Amino acid sequence: MISQLSWKIGGQQGEGVESTDRIFSTALNRLGYYLYGYRHFSSRIKGGHTNNKIRISTQPIRAIADDLDILVAFDQESIDLNAHELRRGGVVVADAKFGPMLPDHVDARLFPVPITSIAEELGTSLMKNMVASGASWALLGLPMEVFNKAVEEEFGRKGAAVVAKNIEAVQRGADYVLELAGGPLEDFKLEPADGKQKLFMIGNDAIGLGAIAAGCRIMSAYPITPASEIMEYLIKKLPKFGGTVVQTEDEIAAITMAVGANYAGVRSMTASAGPGLSLMMEAIGLSGMTETPVVIVDTQRGGPSTGLPTKQEQSDINALIHGTHGEIPKIVLAPSSIEECFYDMIEAFNLADKYQLPVIVVTDLQLSLGKQSCEQLDYDRISIDRGKLVEEAPEIEAGGLFKRYELSEDGVSPRVLPGQKHGIHHVTGVEHDESGRPSENAANRKRMMDKRLSKMEQITVEHPIHAEMPHEHPDLLIISMGSTGGTIAQAREQLEREGITTGQMMVRLLHPFSAEAVKPYVEQAKRVVVLEHNATGQLANLIKLHVGGKEKISSVLKYDGNPFLPSIVADECRKVCQASKELV
Repeated sequence: MISQLSWKIGGQQGEGVESTDRIFSTALNRLGYYLYGYRHFSSRIKGGHTNNKIRISTQPIRAIADDLDILVAFDQESIDLNAHELRRGGVVVADAKFGPMLPDHVDARLFPVPITSIAEELGTSLMKNMVASGASWALLGLPMEVFNKAVEEEFGRKGAAVVAKNIEAVQRGADYVLELAGGPLEDFKLEPADGKQKLFMIGNDAIGLGAIAAGCRIMSAYPITPASEIMEYLIKKLPKFGGTVVQTEDEIAAITMAVGANYAGVRSMTASAGPGLSLMMEAIGLSGMTETPVVIVDTQRGGPSTGLPTKQEQSDINALIHGTHGEIPKIVLAPSSIEECFYDMIEAFNLADKYQLPVIVVTDLQLSLGKQSCEQLDYDRISIDRGKLVEEAPEIEAGGLFKRYELSEDGVSPRVLPGQKHGIHHVTGVEHDESGRPSENAANRKRMMDKRLSKMEQITVEHPIHAEMPHEHPDLLIISMGSTGGTIAQAREQLEREGITTGQMMVRLLHPFSAEAVKPYVEQAKRVVVLEHNATGQLANLIKLHVGGKEKISSVLKYDGNPFLPSIVADECRKVCQASKELV
């Protein structure tokens, strides 16, 4: 029996690849397995190769596997593009309709199943995804009733007849492949899972759930990959809590509406990707100037311009920190797991209110859209901090105004809501005095700039980094952000077995950068590798700027749209260590 297995399904976009993956992984989740999925898809509605890969394990996992055990192929292109991942003795379940052939260099078992023909016999070729998933499920020897339950949940709203037809398609696929293989494959038999209930979601869902838990009640947004699922999730969920989602005409309207709603006292947010973030920059500056809290989610993807809208990248770091015109205080948080996506959204709303500024939560496509198992969330950890929101404003003299931007030691002023008694004041995007009246007075300008920027010195964020340093002076410290944490952890296992001592750091707080948290670890390590999905080493440059250590920092960069694999990370780290030895 084996403790983990990798499964992939490939075909043309619109062929049911996504629904096959969803039902297959849902059934595995019901059994209690840990799962980590990654979607490779084209930037078009229909057509173009797409594949979904799932890693299944009896232990927690946070990375896709280097190799592949089972490939389900709806067309020859899926075999041609993905067969190189198959391990020796792997399996391909392919639609017999196209006469599947394995490349000469691939040592795998091919099971041609008349997937389309069986589906058509049952009434529609649309059911071929059920035939294919039933076949691959049967090869694993897993209980068919669990899979049928997942099918029932998927199609139950369409009626009993549809459910019955799909279950029949599953069984027909299972029966056919078992006859070909002579029964379930013993070398692919998974060890039993722990059976414990786990959450199984994409990062975008966790972000949406975190926003609800934080008290967000308005989301204004414009659809864009890979952020759209946040809006889609909240469209379904927010109305149940008295909230709403507004699909705006563009990203400029989305951010200004979110700023306005926050000014009115409702916790509000927006979400986008790189191109949308560019359009939002002026209004993010408005949030900073008017000291109005707002939360923005940036789901990074391949750029610039339209770039690679459905591919992995982490190239917005400079824009997130420096993108706005002028100088404003802001916070940039980078969660690195599904759980952090949830908890960091709650913290983002609290920080935005506490310091009265924009907070950007940045993910990447792999974290946003990769579906993963996570433990049950702890709702007792949730607390709401509205900062200096004044319940009762003090009386003011006739004709006077509330000092909304009153100078204070920590740079944060008392805040009132529109219409509040004694709270009348000006709000404007131009420079202003303590009551909000426009002012171009030089002395006032300096005081107000100093006031706003002084917030950066006061900001306190717990756990600005996540570090694991089992050795006092490791050969290598690997630093990264976002979705790559699990991949690095697996690569480190390979390196440690070879005698290369390692440490790991995930940078969670990108801005304001916590040099005091990062510096001790950089100083301890003999060499430092900064791993990131961009072409210019933006995270590495940020570390060099604030911490130094240029002479010991190397960059490992990947910007071809594909995620890092553990073996690639291990190989690149070996090269750095070898080069270091040669220099000595």
